[in-house]
Amino acid sequence: MTLDSKTLGENLIAAVPFARTLGIEITDLDAEGDVVRAVATLPDEERLHNHVAGPHAGALFALGETASGAVVMAAFGPHLHLGTPLAVRSDIAYAKLARGPVAATATLGRPVSEVIDELQAGGRPEFPVSIEVTRADGAVTTTMTVVWTIRPHG
Repeated sequence: MTLDSKTLGENLIAAVPFARTLGIEITDLDAEGDVVRAVATLPDEERLHNHVAGPHAGALFALGETASGAVVMAAFGPHLHLGTPLAVRSDIAYAKLARGPVAATATLGRPVSEVIDELQAGGRPEFPVSIEVTRADGAVTTTMTVVWTIRPHG
């Protein structure tokens, strides 16, 4: 799939005011067949800190969810005429203290073609997006999964 990752990232952030408020940026998007990956970053700003001077848990969640949304748009954007993507549920684990700027790398957990086939057959497919949030030193601070669906139109 040909993907204008810069434009897609900019459009996603423009469409989600809360992500803009936090200063989240989509810095990388790859969609090669069924392998879809996105990277989003969160700046190190005092206004986003918690009581231990790292990014607030809510900011980390928003970062991961935004990265997962970028994956969904990269994978299924050309198929939005079939349905509306919606987050269904999520799970998050905070493993290490996050300090400084952090990056969330999100990866689609189900083949794009399989999801589209299920949708075209009249189903409401669900698919996971796995996310790892890392510090500048590469340490994984947070892991997360967001399960998405595509609700058929009509």
